[in-house]
Amino acid sequence: MINELLINLSFALKKSTGITTYSLNLVNYLHPLQPKLIITDPLANHDCYLVPDDKNSEQGLKGHFNRLVWTQFQLPKIYKELKSQLIFSPIPESPLWSQCRSVVMVHDFIPLRFPKKFSPLTPYSRYYVPQVLKQAEHIVCNSESTARDITKFCDISDSKITPILLAFDVNHFRPVLEAQRRSPKHPPYFLYIGRHDPYKNVSRVISAFANLKSSEYQLWLSGPSDKRYTPALKKQVRELGIEDQVKFLDYVPYDDLPKIISGAIALVFPSLWEGFGLPVLEAMACGTPVITSNLSSLPEVAGDAAILIDPYRVAEITDVMQAIANDSGLRSHLSQLGLQRATQFSWEKTGKATVEVLKRFL
Repeated sequence: MINELLINLSFALKKSTGITTYSLNLVNYLHPLQPKLIITDPLANHDCYLVPDDKNSEQGLKGHFNRLVWTQFQLPKIYKELKSQLIFSPIPESPLWSQCRSVVMVHDFIPLRFPKKFSPLTPYSRYYVPQVLKQAEHIVCNSESTARDITKFCDISDSKITPILLAFDVNHFRPVLEAQRRSPKHPPYFLYIGRHDPYKNVSRVISAFANLKSSEYQLWLSGPSDKRYTPALKKQVRELGIEDQVKFLDYVPYDDLPKIISGAIALVFPSLWEGFGLPVLEAMACGTPVITSNLSSLPEVAGDAAILIDPYRVAEITDVMQAIANDSGLRSHLSQLGLQRATQFSWEKTGKATVEVLKRFL
């Protein structure tokens, strides 16, 4: 049987992160192209080609290395075996110097904007990814901001790039009923969602929160603990004397996110850079006010439905947090703006736009 389009999902994680969420939602709208999914576990209602589960970040660096070797040497064999015409990769990876034609997705160039000493992501982004993009038939990305970074870091013409904004699960992210969301067990809280990497700016979130005039509020930090960065953040909390007000939630299961988001006074997401920024969109869809950065893709996502701040200015973050805490009218206004803004995004829209790109190369 000929499978003209292969979708490489060998990297997908069981604990959903942004890229896995994007990939699994997107493929539901690619059925018109009758693709075959290369994946580790069968996905209902999809034609799947199963491969071993040893190629993702759950196996650490070994998993990434296994995937790159497999992509280079095994994926071309599968491509040939299935008589394929095109590989679509939701991450910027494809076989180099092969007969495989590809369209690839780029999410961000954060490893080059914020390089970490000795991190393998730096040479990966500086040398491997640009070569993949140069050889690709076409590139899709998640924002105009990321499109500019592709041109900046890889010297690729913008005519080869199509920005397609991401989306959210409308059946999952929506306001939780008032009776469910207001619990007498905890004080009102601000919420941050994401990793603890320095570019996520969590340290400034903590400093800004510590400067609030009232101690009646809490700050909830939702995101996986990281031995490289979390201890320093916890030390900062101790030194500021706000241990009783700051909760490190670690990884919050996907099913629990709408309730936690809906219950917050506001999402505080002043990241120094994002390829897209899913938490901003998910919070707006839950009717939760959003404070986010005036940099990178975040204004594209938030539009006029959030308060945009300079993420490097702690005092500015504090002032906006204080204003939202004090003004129920402002909270209500931002909630309504966010709900309206979120209606402009859907996986169906993202999927249809992606289908149109892929059709051009089949």
